[in-house]
Amino acid sequence: MIIEVKVPSPGESVSQVTVANWMVADGSFVTKDVELAELESDKATLPLIAMESGQIKIMVDAGNNIAVGAVACTIDTSVTSGIVAEAKPKNVVKEIEKESVATKENKINSEVKATPLAQKIMEDNNLNVNDIISGLRKITANDVEMVLAKKPQQITKQEIITRNEERIAMSSLRKKLSERLVSVKNQTAMLTTFNEVDLSEVISIRNKYKDEFFKKHGVKIGFMSFFAKAAAISLKLFPNVNSRIENEEFVYPNFVDLGIAVQTDKGLMVPIIRSADTLPLFELELAIFNQAEKARKHKISLEEMTGGTFTITNGGVFGSLLSTPILNPPQSAILGMHNIVERPIAIKGKVEIRPMMYIAMSYDHRVLDGKDSVLFLKKIKELLENPILLVNDGYNALSYQLGL
Repeated sequence: MIIEVKVPSPGESVSQVTVANWMVADGSFVTKDVELAELESDKATLPLIAMESGQIKIMVDAGNNIAVGAVACTIDTSVTSGIVAEAKPKNVVKEIEKESVATKENKINSEVKATPLAQKIMEDNNLNVNDIISGLRKITANDVEMVLAKKPQQITKQEIITRNEERIAMSSLRKKLSERLVSVKNQTAMLTTFNEVDLSEVISIRNKYKDEFFKKHGVKIGFMSFFAKAAAISLKLFPNVNSRIENEEFVYPNFVDLGIAVQTDKGLMVPIIRSADTLPLFELELAIFNQAEKARKHKISLEEMTGGTFTITNGGVFGSLLSTPILNPPQSAILGMHNIVERPIAIKGKVEIRPMMYIAMSYDHRVLDGKDSVLFLKKIKELLENPILLVNDGYNALSYQLGL
């Protein structure tokens, strides 16, 4: 029986996707529920899954577009055995690799590098490295003498200088991201305000509880959960920051759906933590970890990246000291974390070395005034420098008892 495997819909308004990568070889035997391909739209990446076991026949090459609902491949379920397809991390599999005995010549030529474009042309024309090298020119006595004249450590690798260019088509996801970024710059009055945070107390808490936390929950406690908790509390205190413009109206959600930016090999994705204002620190940490893993493994759905009210992005993981994060529309503000650097600062008239982080908040001036944005960022600083406030929704318990 021949089963048609059709392209699923990534979401409304998406009419076609790109076959980014086939994970199995054409003609191989696939098992039920194995991932066959990665499909990429302008909004998300999703897997193509085998509904039954059998022999696969690929109908569209990687890199080509295909309509939602169209047949991407077929599976012949009458074939009950064969060469089982294994998941390939990258690149289109054109044919099943044949076993061969490694020779000295193959070992040498395996060190020759080829660009992805060159490799694809070679595959399309059934050429290997030996074919290319042998077709260039003959080795002359002068070549040999030049090699012999070099020192031993200089002849381990061939010196090749090229000035080639490689062109790779933009993915649908990257195109859409580019459009959104340009739109934000052109259609908002975006400004950025800055502050700095002493993370001594947060680091002390992490060091104290990290082993117990990992043993209990199976994940490491990170900085992002503290920032997420601080942001969730601050957004309830400053609802303007959590608002957006929609049809010439200001919309004020009474909940916090927090977006956490995650860098993946497909580009930046922003999974949403729903009702983040109701979650304790440990649940925020688990939610952030799980959503980030799904995004990196391309298992996250479009729904899980839609509808956030505020976003946090962390350039510090790449070493960024300071930046101006760009808005994630239709949100009105975004918080940027950065690298933690030990710096000398003044503490009660004395100079001390403290782990400091610059923080930045970009905001739409059409929605927020400078006062609200500055006070919001100041509240983030206060909560992180006094983490005990995180358990009291931002209020000082002693001040409350004193009626202050």
